[in-house]
Amino acid sequence: CNVDKLVFIDVAESSTKGGSTDLEIFSVPKVEVSRDLSASAGSRVVVVTANAWSGEQSYVSVVQTNVDLYRKIIPNLARFSPGAILLIASQPVDIMTHVAWRQSGLPPTHVVGAGCNLDSERLSHALDINLNTHKPAWVIGELSDNKVSVMSSIGLSSDTPEITPGSNSTKLLLDSAFELIKNRGQRSWSVGLSVADITNSILTNKMKAHSISTLAQGWGGIGAEVFFSLPCIMGANGSTRLAGVSLGQEQDSKLRESVASLSNLMSQLQM
Repeated sequence: CNVDKLVFIDVAESSTKGGSTDLEIFSVPKVEVSRDLSASAGSRVVVVTANAWSGEQSYVSVVQTNVDLYRKIIPNLARFSPGAILLIASQPVDIMTHVAWRQSGLPPTHVVGAGCNLDSERLSHALDINLNTHKPAWVIGELSDNKVSVMSSIGLSSDTPEITPGSNSTKLLLDSAFELIKNRGQRSWSVGLSVADITNSILTNKMKAHSISTLAQGWGGIGAEVFFSLPCIMGANGSTRLAGVSLGQEQDSKLRESVASLSNLMSQLQM
């Protein structure tokens, strides 16, 4: 897609300058490097990768450090670009997407996380190449051991994908494909490609289904205010969740465990 301007903002000035030089060498569109959040004003997409890991031993304390960092940047990013889609890539992505939504004041359709998009693309590829399904599939739920896989009931060429209700035959197919991808690590370049994939869908109004971290409340009977990955149509106006369906008992149990663990962690954080 065509990009008029690319802005890098980082507290560590040296790291952004080095990266921007490489982008200039390879003729990437106009690149601006800044330490001022106002340089992002008027953006259509704002990708947030900020992490401020501390030496604290408690996991809650480590996540709280990121929450404190977000408090300094997210409200300002939303103020400078009120019409932007915030795309969160910080870790833990489900929690930080939830935090960004609360701190930004933006609608939930405009605050999404990279979530399980990378795993979903890998799963769809494995199904198509190795098992010849020609149907998209998504990894959904928390980016953890509790994530589960679902498949579309309609082919890749469809403009209106739907999730197939849980069945034994679907589970066997998805389990076979998941075995093919489960040992692939999440490398920085592959995560970067995944973020670029989502960004492209937004900027080009592609209306492609991505498994992204989004507000899950109300989907499939989920009552709690939690964020985790669900299949969403992504375009210029943000995200639209695919309709929830009845999942298998094992899948549903894993999602419920994630709801409980995410809710518990959020309750311990100071926004």
